[in-house]
Amino acid sequence: MRHCIEVPSAREYAAHLRTAELRVTRPRATVLEAVHKHPHADTKTIYRAVRAVLPEVSRQTVYDVLQALSDAGLVRRIQPAGTAVRYEARVGDNHHHFVCRTCGVIADVDCAVGAAPCLTAPGDDGFVVDEAEVTYWGSCPDCSAAQVSRPGSRSQSDSPTPGRKDRRVQQ
Repeated sequence: MRHCIEVPSAREYAAHLRTAELRVTRPRATVLEAVHKHPHADTKTIYRAVRAVLPEVSRQTVYDVLQALSDAGLVRRIQPAGTAVRYEARVGDNHHHFVCRTCGVIADVDCAVGAAPCLTAPGDDGFVVDEAEVTYWGSCPDCSAAQVSRPGSRSQSDSPTPGRKDRRVQQ
């Protein structure tokens, strides 16, 4: 299930920064805009998008701004196993992600059932859970269609999660 995020205006980016008690600067507003326009983008993609608008901005500035925005809760930092760090503007809810093993595309998926049941962990040993990260691995529609059109090819879902050992049970 895709979840659309409406891209705010420049005025709204400034308001978000002020609400988070961050000083409004062109690099901050431009990085925030880049994250909104490029959901689940890695740092390199965000850097390129920012440089297209502000050619003088350094890579370190982009890293620092992403950290500040993440710390302020304006963007969310995600890193599915075996992938680069990604950033998204969808914050404040407990959504999860689909990750395609073949092409690496990431898509948002709402919590599986109701109002975040994954935040109620059985046997929590006194922990107060405020977030759960669930990642669904498989094939996106495009890669699934490509697999079907190549009979006899090995299914990507038969592969282990990127960056992790194959823990399938041998039968």
